[in-house]
Amino acid sequence: MSTPRGADSADSVGLFAVDDPGTDNSGGSEPAARARGGVSPANEPVDPGAPLAVRMRPRTLDEVLGQSHLLSDNSPLRRLVEGRGASSLILYGPPGTGKTTLASLVAADSDRHFVSLSALSAGVKDVRAVIDSARTRLAHGTRTVLFIDEVHRFSKSQQDALLAAVENGIVLLVAATTENPHFSIISPLLSRSLIAELQSLDEDAISDVILRALSDERGFGGRLGLDEDARDDIVRLAGGDARRSLTILEAAAGAARGESITAADVETSLDAAPVRYDRDGDQHYDVTSAFIKSIRGSDVDAALHYLARMLVAGEDPRFVARRLMVHASEDIGMADPTALQAATAASHVVEKVGMPECRIALAQATIHLATAPKSNGVIKAINEAMGDVQSGRIGQVPKVLRDGHYKGAKGLGNGVGYKYPHDSAPGVVAQQYPPDALLDRDYYTPTEHGHERELTTRVAKLRAIVRKFAR
Repeated sequence: MSTPRGADSADSVGLFAVDDPGTDNSGGSEPAARARGGVSPANEPVDPGAPLAVRMRPRTLDEVLGQSHLLSDNSPLRRLVEGRGASSLILYGPPGTGKTTLASLVAADSDRHFVSLSALSAGVKDVRAVIDSARTRLAHGTRTVLFIDEVHRFSKSQQDALLAAVENGIVLLVAATTENPHFSIISPLLSRSLIAELQSLDEDAISDVILRALSDERGFGGRLGLDEDARDDIVRLAGGDARRSLTILEAAAGAARGESITAADVETSLDAAPVRYDRDGDQHYDVTSAFIKSIRGSDVDAALHYLARMLVAGEDPRFVARRLMVHASEDIGMADPTALQAATAASHVVEKVGMPECRIALAQATIHLATAPKSNGVIKAINEAMGDVQSGRIGQVPKVLRDGHYKGAKGLGNGVGYKYPHDSAPGVVAQQYPPDALLDRDYYTPTEHGHERELTTRVAKLRAIVRKFAR
């Protein structure tokens, strides 16, 4: 849990939304507002014919998986769900992490009235109607919890309409957003709310979601098994989204002809075949190696193929971004100095935007690197320099370069005679920089590729000027 100042970006869609066109039973009628909602209390009966993801919606906090960092014993979110909290709350995170599920648990608190609005269809009139009813209800001792799904879709004026009611405690706001709240929600509303970031479920949590659906009577009640390969495929294809994992499981169950769901059943139920890719096994290393070698070999089409293969298989896009940044310096370097900038920018997009949109930035960086001139001059230079250091070829720092700012430094000769390069017309002076043991040692050798073609002549001229110092 964090205050607005500590929040990071994420994108999200709430889980298990079902229409609840109910009416207010405690002092006012809200059919319009409720009809625009999308959340039913977790303790309400669920239609046995509803989708598996709806039937398996967590009924208690103990059933919520993957968000333990938000659900400690006395956390604001737990207090809110248990009817003890009084802080408005903004929930955000990747798809299928349980934002709307948590709202449904709040709705199950019988001591407070719950109203749900969807920002996709509700307007200022609906917001004001809820607030008016909430004010009347509060006068009779009943607090109103207002849940707004996809609150980032509310305009500034719609969000402004909430401010006074939230600040004065007329409503307790619980909002879910698919966007970074700092960019999509007005600052006054942020300052009056706590922000909870929900995380994508890890593979173990998604696996638990699947196994629970297989064993629980709300799901398959133990009547259907699941092969290990099929489970691995579903976990990978879910991409940290619990709802997606249950949707895939239900589709695969419908395709199953035996007593257990197989990998073939999963493939049959999908529009695209699962990509065989073990992030801890040979496929991971082989495809990654082929990706980098294709970029190094300037085959842009092969590089894009392997990029797509990794992303479709569920590879962490942050891993791909890290490999691109390394490759930009290792195999391109100064032949195209903008390559590292492109790779770093793609990594920033991955962190700020996430999948699926960040695939575009990763593809752009891949194309940039694959089509860029190549040079391994940077990695060769640093490896040779480190090799000399590790072998003991170090020597003393020349006195002219040593720190001469402390008392007594001049008496030791430190800094005496140092030539300030900016005082010379060309900005370069003859002066000893390396230790005596490394005089005339060349580490960096520019190639004739790309930008390094210009550096070949420049580096030679710089060395000729610098090394004219009196030995």
